[in-house]
Amino acid sequence: MSDDYRPPDTPLDVLHHDHELLALNKPSGLLSVPGKGEHLADCLLARAQAAFPEALLVHRLDRDTSGVMVFGLTPHAQRHLGLQFEHRRTKKHYVARVWGEMETSEGVVDLPLIVDWPNRPRQMVDHENGKAAVTRWKRLKAGKGESRVRLMPETGRSHQLRVHMREIGHPILGDPFYAEGPARDFPRLMLHAEMLRVLHPDGGKGVSFKAKVPF
Repeated sequence: MSDDYRPPDTPLDVLHHDHELLALNKPSGLLSVPGKGEHLADCLLARAQAAFPEALLVHRLDRDTSGVMVFGLTPHAQRHLGLQFEHRRTKKHYVARVWGEMETSEGVVDLPLIVDWPNRPRQMVDHENGKAAVTRWKRLKAGKGESRVRLMPETGRSHQLRVHMREIGHPILGDPFYAEGPARDFPRLMLHAEMLRVLHPDGGKGVSFKAKVPF
């Protein structure tokens, strides 16, 4: 990534902004946070803080995943939202295009994950040492050798959706780490964080943010 990082030069896509939180639509190809080195400084956090200097990081999306990210605009909001992610009180829906036509309409993948140290940042299934990882999925449509699915992670492990789909034989199209051959030959990772529901830091009311699927 260090040699070919060319983030998209697109304007900030603000989904919601109030006195406590900010919701943005992250484009594919843009880091959530800075990488190591000045050439990896451009990221959604930096762009958010250029427009909203008080923006504070709460969670991340993979560089190649697009979709909804929320930021706290006060230290209280950052803590409040962070605890929701930590204690699994958020609700997340992703949409993905995956390799192969799924025969069943829905299912659950329950496979523990751990970092594959010699090949990091890749992750792998490890039943002895891995951390619990659960993904519910629902087929939206299938045809022409692929399927469109809605993915509903119950945990938030790194690369969870990508590894889980690969493990059940349906890698996400365009995935540079976990897809091979023609499944990998797409212009981007076909994974999008479509919806995020959180409890508002001011009062605790449930609020949902959505970003239209770009593929």
